[in-house]
Amino acid sequence: MAGEREIIKTTCPRDCYDGCGIAVVKRDGRIAKVLGDPDHPTARGALCGKCAVAYNGVWLDPEVRLLHPMKRTGPKGSSQFTAISWNEALSTIAERFHAIGRESGFDRILHTHYTGTCSSLAIGFPGRFFARLGATEAEPDTICNNAGHVAWGYVFGDSHIGFDPRTARDSACILVWGANPSHSAPHAHKHWLKESPAKVIVVDPVRHETAAAADLHLQLRPGSDAALAFGLVHVMVREGLIDQAYIDAHVLGWDELQADIAMATPAWTAAQTGLPAAQIEEPARIYGAGPSLLWLGQGLQRQPSGGNIFRACAMLPAASGNIGKPGAGFYYLNDAMGIVARKGAAPAWQPPARAAPEDMPDGPPSVSQMDVPDQLNDASRIRSYVVWNCNPLASNPAQTKMRSGLAREDLFTVVIDCFPTDTAAYADIVLPAASFLEFDDISTSYFHFTIGAQAKAAEPMGQSLPNQEIFRRLATAMGFEDKHLHARDEEMLEKIMARSGTGLSFAQLKEKGWAWGTPEPLVLWLEGSFPTPSGKIELASERAAADGHPRLPRPQADAPPADGRLRLLSPAGKWLMNSLYGNDPRIVELMGQATVAIHPDDARRHNIGDGAAVTLSNAAGCLTLKAVISDIIPAGALLTDKSRWPGKEGGSNVNVLHVPQKTDMGESTSVHGVEVTLSAA
Repeated sequence: MAGEREIIKTTCPRDCYDGCGIAVVKRDGRIAKVLGDPDHPTARGALCGKCAVAYNGVWLDPEVRLLHPMKRTGPKGSSQFTAISWNEALSTIAERFHAIGRESGFDRILHTHYTGTCSSLAIGFPGRFFARLGATEAEPDTICNNAGHVAWGYVFGDSHIGFDPRTARDSACILVWGANPSHSAPHAHKHWLKESPAKVIVVDPVRHETAAAADLHLQLRPGSDAALAFGLVHVMVREGLIDQAYIDAHVLGWDELQADIAMATPAWTAAQTGLPAAQIEEPARIYGAGPSLLWLGQGLQRQPSGGNIFRACAMLPAASGNIGKPGAGFYYLNDAMGIVARKGAAPAWQPPARAAPEDMPDGPPSVSQMDVPDQLNDASRIRSYVVWNCNPLASNPAQTKMRSGLAREDLFTVVIDCFPTDTAAYADIVLPAASFLEFDDISTSYFHFTIGAQAKAAEPMGQSLPNQEIFRRLATAMGFEDKHLHARDEEMLEKIMARSGTGLSFAQLKEKGWAWGTPEPLVLWLEGSFPTPSGKIELASERAAADGHPRLPRPQADAPPADGRLRLLSPAGKWLMNSLYGNDPRIVELMGQATVAIHPDDARRHNIGDGAAVTLSNAAGCLTLKAVISDIIPAGALLTDKSRWPGKEGGSNVNVLHVPQKTDMGESTSVHGVEVTLSAA
């Protein structure tokens, strides 16, 4: 029947807190529109702006998508390829891998990935192949959030158990520290924060939309977060807002911190942070009175002392007892698949349901993404580079070194993607991946406790295949017969659903579109037992000391940049999802010319006017941007967005300035500690 309309419910698998439900509208068997699911509690019928544009743009455009396997025919970086068959592509890869294994060892194959898609099979299954192969992994979280994971592990024993956002209805305070929901959790910004009765306090050097809409915004000097945490706790102690009974029962190390807390007076904290003393006292009173939720953002720990900052911030809920009761808690990430309701008691936490089998072999030690640029330039260390679910030429540090490494003729590079990225231009073999609209999978939010079906709404474009099918076929080409390398999607999806706690089959989840991990809001950590060696919150950590870190968090602040330099902040922008969507023409138009925000004091000091072309430079490289004079950031700092596609920005984005300095723990990126000199272009 002409004009027949069908709606398929699916889930957005992007690297975003929201985890929105999607309604795919099909007419005459073809996708006509991708919309927000009106029945989903987060989406409420509307996608965020960036997804609405891209999902109805390049993701549906066969002129932009990769449609068939390709091999390089021109110089590396030239994007000169010819189409080949899947058989030729896979046999070529297998032959080169076997040769490298014989000559140098399979650990000379480096694979890198991140969150191009976060659906369970597509992100989890390829690890089976690389573990069996014995390839080296570029530790994915070191490009994003590993310092926070390590620090939270020392204190609480787990970094994937936060608060249930549904309990915000009982909160008096929500403290958002180092996160920008308006860009990275648009629906939480639009609905969740505004619908809670709580006062919203934002701590961030940037006055972003969420900060501007908050009841209080603490615009501190970058790098002074740990000092502020000690200052807030000082006021809480002075005002009698400490829960000593909770501390005695559940916290280790409180007594050892007393001298440092006593020293962190409002006057001292103001000097360290650049905040007025009154702005330190008022939020301390509001948070300490509770019940309060603490949300630590991933951007917060992308600083040289990011791990220490997290450990210092952990003092707030531990000291005030804002844990284990309605409307209280702390959060970094949530693993919705790990929540299983247990009648009559606190929820039990089970290992997350992943696509990897328990008997999967361990691979070689991983390397930090901060080391990848140098390793790619070392022919004795890396002989093959396999890139899937990411675009490292856009997102990794030391962009100039990344490019020179990728240009090595002796480096065998394989890129698996939906689109011809900047990184793919340097590949020897390119394999086309299917999009999330083209295969079944399961996606969850890492904020809300929702589990969503990723339902196939169309056949894969051209000859593209889902990640898991690509690696099944590659396992066959390599001669690997291990059962877990050939597991079928249907089998794996049902196993995940059986562990999800929903009581649903995958077919039932597809019909509903989504489900809560538990039907009622959860009060997490209710029993006050933590998976640390002591079973308590370890503000004093022997494990941290054994790993070469201080036993206790320190009340420190980074020194201001010297010699006329400025600290460059490059968080997520409004229109990109990491580097995703940077090839959509409408998104490029909406982003406009790349800019850098400069505080009026710094602009006067450097004699720079609004709209002028300026150059940022350091030992890693230089970048020319358009100046925007604004107090959206404090004096001494600059602000630009991350992850524009270099090929669309004259060959470089902000990561050409990203010096790969590691954080104090976790060998992670300290990109928000980058310092540059500023001059007129």
